[in-house]
Amino acid sequence: MTNPLSGHDGPYDAPIEIRGFIVLPEWIDYNGHMNVGFYGVAFDRALDHLMDDHLGLGEAQVDALGQGPYILQSHMNFLREIRQDEPFWFRFRMLDSDQKRGHYFAQMLSGENTLCATQEALFMNVSHTTGRSAPYPDWAVTRLARMVQDHAPLDPAPQVGHTIGIRRSD
Repeated sequence: MTNPLSGHDGPYDAPIEIRGFIVLPEWIDYNGHMNVGFYGVAFDRALDHLMDDHLGLGEAQVDALGQGPYILQSHMNFLREIRQDEPFWFRFRMLDSDQKRGHYFAQMLSGENTLCATQEALFMNVSHTTGRSAPYPDWAVTRLARMVQDHAPLDPAPQVGHTIGIRRSD
């Protein structure tokens, strides 16, 4: 099977920080802050960095393998507005993984440590030929498992595993 073209075998920082983002003018909505849809774009761009720089599952590897990660489910919490030209960054932790899937939690922060949004998501490796799930190569499974292990000691985040719904007091 194809060898990794990028990333590394760990150890992985706990959490992994991805920096260097800024709110673009075209991301601002009529409320004067970043539009909800662009939070998803920002989380996705940060995930690309995690996949390429740390796990080696970025675009070049996807092209080489003919398979890559697809998001199956995502849950975001919006905790603070973020405005045009405001710099922001991310913290990622891998919660779980298996031969085909990964489960992660990410935080979007601004300033020194101001939490703006969170995303919990599940991704699966998908073959571009069949459109169906495919096992990751052994090296990728090992890297994902190592990241889960390295992130296991982190304190639980309160947003992980939340359900969505209207809370009622009767």
